[in-house]
Amino acid sequence: MINIIRTNAEHKDFVKLVHSLNEYLKVIDGPDHVFYNQYNGLENLKHVILLYINNTPAACGSFKLFDKNTAEIKRMYTVPEFRGQGLAFKILQELEKWAIEEGFKSCVLETGKRQDQAVSLYHRMQYILTPNFGPYKTMSNSICFKKEFTQNEKR
Repeated sequence: MINIIRTNAEHKDFVKLVHSLNEYLKVIDGPDHVFYNQYNGLENLKHVILLYINNTPAACGSFKLFDKNTAEIKRMYTVPEFRGQGLAFKILQELEKWAIEEGFKSCVLETGKRQDQAVSLYHRMQYILTPNFGPYKTMSNSICFKKEFTQNEKR
């Protein structure tokens, strides 16, 4: 059974999943991990989605303020044994819905070029490549996306 909840960065299951995400990214990012990690603190994350399968934390994601009209998607992660089941899709859908409810008109995000599954997900979810923003402007491993919400999505 799948259960999705809204919470914040203080939730113990989110903290555990983010720890696993950081361990995974240490390997994927290699020496660049220290640079990226400085922008992945939990202190500004007040909008967190957790997805459970049979009461087991399986996936997470969050967003934070990027600017007055834009939310930045952060800390997307699916536990390896639950990958390939569309959970990240469900997390991102719920994050977008919540961002719209909060009055945001778009979302941005950064991911690593080596994270093929993430890049594929964002393309499927109609995110458009955008120039790297903020601290990622000069990072050759970074790829940034943006999605403008349509009137139909703005319920």
